[in-house]
Amino acid sequence: MRFLMLVISDPELDSTEAPVLTIEEWARETADSGVNLDGDRLEPPNRAKTVRRRGGELHVTDGPFAETREVIGGFDILECDDMDHAIRVAARHPMATHGTIELRALWPLDL
Repeated sequence: MRFLMLVISDPELDSTEAPVLTIEEWARETADSGVNLDGDRLEPPNRAKTVRRRGGELHVTDGPFAETREVIGGFDILECDDMDHAIRVAARHPMATHGTIELRALWPLDL
């Protein structure tokens, strides 16, 4: 199964718990095992554009859709046996300690 892993930072979180691995160690471990298919950091929200089409008109605005203190800082596409496996992989990511990890199974389009 493929999973989207969103890496979410929270600047107000004050965690003193040490992460299991560094980002570099986690990236190397998941790439070497073949679990991590792709991933990258995202630019800051102030560089984002929100795109909507309403009433036949295109609306493009600066920044994210909603104001929030939490920010999606990156993503990874994981190939895991099941959600439990994806949770074990995500739990080793440094942001599991210093932010939030959101996992979602990919839901392929039936074309």
